[in-house]
Amino acid sequence: MSDGTPYRVVDGIRCYHPEVALSYADYPDGGFDLTDKHAASSFWVSSRNRLFKSLVYGHMVPMGATRFLEIGCGTGDFIQRIVQNRRLAITGSEIYLKGLLYAKRNLPGVDFIQLDVTRGRVDEEFDQIVAFDVLEHIVDDVSAISNIGKMLHQGGVFILSVPQYMFLWSKLDEIVKHKRRYSRRELVTKLEGNGFKVSYATSFVFALFPLMLLSRLCDKGRAQLPSDDAELERRVTFPRALNWTLDLLMRIDEALIRMGISLPFGGTLVVVASKR
Repeated sequence: MSDGTPYRVVDGIRCYHPEVALSYADYPDGGFDLTDKHAASSFWVSSRNRLFKSLVYGHMVPMGATRFLEIGCGTGDFIQRIVQNRRLAITGSEIYLKGLLYAKRNLPGVDFIQLDVTRGRVDEEFDQIVAFDVLEHIVDDVSAISNIGKMLHQGGVFILSVPQYMFLWSKLDEIVKHKRRYSRRELVTKLEGNGFKVSYATSFVFALFPLMLLSRLCDKGRAQLPSDDAELERRVTFPRALNWTLDLLMRIDEALIRMGISLPFGGTLVVVASKR
């Protein structure tokens, strides 16, 4: 991607907002290490990637290449799942340089850029923009939504996910520096107020929701490990048999959503919206 927006190259990455590239104010830098280490074996990462891949493929332009941008691509784990599709012209963006260095190492042929979507945008229009579990890290999420809209073609598609329900707030939200968990009404209102028309919204982590709720309730009395990095790793890794079982149950959600069903409750909210 090439545009007229000023940038500075840092470690081979075009940085549009280099002043925040190393701040890690809204996401722990150790989270990128854990993602790179455990993403391939995590039931949660595998399930969300399967679901999001189906949504991305289902909203590509009918003819020619789909210009695609991921906001908050992290280590590029999701892009690894779609990079083989030659009808996608892919750009990955991330605010923090550490994630981008992992992403560029894993996918040297993909265009990765450093961008703080609350501070500005690149001068290019995309057919599809995605942001998976990103907005909850951003204080000014309305500015982010507004700038995403400005980078989309008229009629372009925005696919996003966020954690749902403030009553599920836990130590994990604090460790990964979430600013909020969303209600469906809040997210739809913010999207519609910034020029989007919501075509589909569903909960996710529906089949596992009772277990998730129980886990969050028990979390309030659980002793914490001495470091956030150790605590985060404990919370995102599971024994192999349990991981396999949870992955199997998550496929229930995936199948229902692929059928176009809007699931009534779950730990995550997934929305598809188009630019009016």
